[in-house]
Amino acid sequence: MNKPAAVIFDAYGTLLDINSAMARHATALGPNWPRISADWRAKQLEYSWVRSLTGPAHHEDFWLVTRDALDVTLARHRISDAVLRDALLDAYRHLSAYPEVPAMLRALRDADMPTAILSNGSPWMLETAVEAAGLAPLLDAVLSVEEVGIFKPDARVYALAERQFGAPAAEMIFVSSNPWDAQAAAHFGYRTIRVNRDDAPDEYGLHAMLMAELPDLSGLPALVGA
Repeated sequence: MNKPAAVIFDAYGTLLDINSAMARHATALGPNWPRISADWRAKQLEYSWVRSLTGPAHHEDFWLVTRDALDVTLARHRISDAVLRDALLDAYRHLSAYPEVPAMLRALRDADMPTAILSNGSPWMLETAVEAAGLAPLLDAVLSVEEVGIFKPDARVYALAERQFGAPAAEMIFVSSNPWDAQAAAHFGYRTIRVNRDDAPDEYGLHAMLMAELPDLSGLPALVGA
C-alpha cells in the first residue's frame, strides 16, 4: 500500500473514550450509568444532525449541543443534582484516551505519517481534550467543523482535511468508530477504517466499503505500513 498523505481520526469515541466522563461518576449515577452515558451520546448526535438539517441559523457549537443533550438525558432519568451535572460536563472536557492510542500515534509519528483529528468538537473543546489526554504532541493538526459551520456527515467537513494537507481524500486514511461517520468518509473518497470495539454488526454496507475493520487501534500502524 502506498504511504498515506495523512491519517485522519475522528475524536469522540475513536481516540477519546466518551464513556469515561460518566464512568468517573459511576457511584453517584448508580448501576445504570452505562445506559445514561449511551443516552447522552445518542441525544448529542441527534441534536447535531437536527441542527445541521434545519439550516445555518440553527447551528450551535458542539459544546452547547453536548450540554443540552446532557440536560435532557438527566431529566429523562430523573436526575436533578446540579453539582453532578456540572461535574459530568467538566469530565467531558477531559475525556480519557483509549489505552492504546498514545503508542499508536507515536508509531505513526515515528514513521513520518502526518496525523490529524477531524471532529464535530469546537476548537476549544478539542484543544482542552487533546491536552488533557496527552495527545497534543502526537498530532499534526486538529480540525473542527466550526471552520464550515455544519456538523458531520456533511461533505464540507470531510473536505477540511484535503485543504489542510493539500491531498485528495483518496490519498489519505480516515479512521472512525462511528459507522455513520465511516460511511460518509468512504463515500467522500477516503480509504476508511472502522474501529469496532464492541463487535457491532455491519451497518450501511460498510464491510464492502472499508479498507479494514479493527477491534481497537493497536493494529493500525502495521496496517498502514508504519
